[in-house]
This record gives sequence, structure tokens and C-alpha cells, in this order.
Amino acid sequence: MTSLLTVDDPVLLDFAEEVGDSGPVAIAGNRTRWALGGASADDTRLLKAPAGIVEYIPEEMTVRVRVGLSVDDFHAALAEQGQRTALPERGGTVGGALAVGENDLRVLGRGRIRQALLQIRYVSAEGRMVSGGGPTVKNVTGFDIPRLMVGSLGTLGCFVEAIIRTNPIPAVSAWLVSPDVDPFVVADAVLRPSVILWDGEQTWVQLEGHDVDVAAERRALERIGSFAETNGPPELPKYRWSLSPSGLHTLDTAATGSFVASVGVGTMWASNPASKRALDPSVRVVAQRM
Repeated sequence: MTSLLTVDDPVLLDFAEEVGDSGPVAIAGNRTRWALGGASADDTRLLKAPAGIVEYIPEEMTVRVRVGLSVDDFHAALAEQGQRTALPERGGTVGGALAVGENDLRVLGRGRIRQALLQIRYVSAEGRMVSGGGPTVKNVTGFDIPRLMVGSLGTLGCFVEAIIRTNPIPAVSAWLVSPDVDPFVVADAVLRPSVILWDGEQTWVQLEGHDVDVAAERRALERIGSFAETNGPPELPKYRWSLSPSGLHTLDTAATGSFVASVGVGTMWASNPASKRALDPSVRVVAQRM
């Protein structure tokens, strides 16, 4: 469902007036992914989106937020109620995370951004406030505007407010690493890891859940090889690739060079941009600021 939005909120009205209906406009957040999509025109007006949590209903696991808020501050507020979202914790703003559309490293456990965004409010090129989606999934018809907006780099509208689905912070979280276990065997051995990473030699796994569940998953891992506790994931190289999850099975690791791959997701980070020759030529490559 998409509709022109009639609002009496002075914050939203002021933002729509700032955006206006003429000239190039860009919304500047924390600029952690500012280079994506190319450089802005010289005469681009830079604006800041409103920030803050408008409404949070923990029992409904939904939160309405103005997108200028940093993801770190956003998650800190949600953590007081034992919740988090699918947004990546990379130092950016909520609006920037939605515009870039990059899922969190632990996407298997946290879910995808496109699935978490229930409603988006934005200012169109005509300077009109538009609303797409709804506070609940049911009874929403028409174009799925929220999913379209995720990853659009702000080219379809200037985001101002969003309703995002939350999920519980697990009671237990453990990072494990193995020097020789096949990452694809790990994917079959455990029920739902938050992430499986592989660099061609070592395999990292994050397990999350209740204590009894994590303990059971650790026993399952012990049956396939040796794992040791570690503080977290390896450092990710500069260049990020997207390919099908099955593409990792046939990856030419000798030609790829240094890399870290997310098994079951299909995302890969590499230190050498020329290593795309080891992948499908149609694979999209993104240089990201770490």
C-alpha cells in the first residue's frame, strides 16, 4: 500500500519543506557508505534527516524511528528491552543502513533488512510526503514500496521515518573457530547458526540462543571436528562481492586470493578487486569503507 501522506507533525512538515521539489538533494548521515553510487553533483544540497524514536512497542516487536538516528544509539535504546533489529552495526544511521541495504554480517541469525522494514515514509521528488507499507504485514496490498526502497541509495526519495521489526537479543552468544573443518559440513550440522565464515582454511561460527540450545549446537560441532572459542569474526577485507550461496562450492580459492566468505548467504569480502575473475563475470562488486 502506497499513499500520499497528510501530516500535521511539524518535524515532518519542516523536513518536506527543506527537501522541496527542485534541484539535487542528498541526505547526509554518518557517511560510512558515502561513496556508494558515485559522487554527488557539485550543486547538491546536503540535508540531515530528523532523528529519534517516535513509538516503541516491545510486546509487538515494532518500533517507529526517524531515520537520522544512529544505528548504535537505536540499538542501545532497544537493548534496554532485550531487543535488536536486522540493521548492521557499522556506525551509520538508520536511514543510511536502509538506503544502502547491506545486511548485517550475522544475517542468518538477525534476518534481512528487507524483511525487517515494515513501513517507510519519505519525501518524493515533488516534495510530497509519501507512505509505503504498514505497521503490520497483514492487510497490506499494492506495491511493496519498503522492499523497493531498501538498497535504492536514496534515489527514489528522501527517507524520514520507518517502522522496523525487532527481534530478541539471544541469552547466549558464542564465537567458535576451527582450523580445518569444512564450512559446508558445519551448515548441515547445526540448526541455525547466526553466521558461518570461511577464508579457505579456517571456519568461524557464531551460535546464539538459550543456553541449552547453544550447548546442544556446540556438541554437534564437536562431532565433526575441533573448535575453539574466539572473540569474534576475522577482519573483513575491503571489497564486498555478492554471488549465489551455491557459488561458494565452486569458488576458485587459488585465483581469488585473500577472502572471507559467508556460507549460506553468498556474500564474500576480498582484498583484491581483480579476484572477481574467479567468480561469475556478472557478480556485482562493491568497494566499502570499513
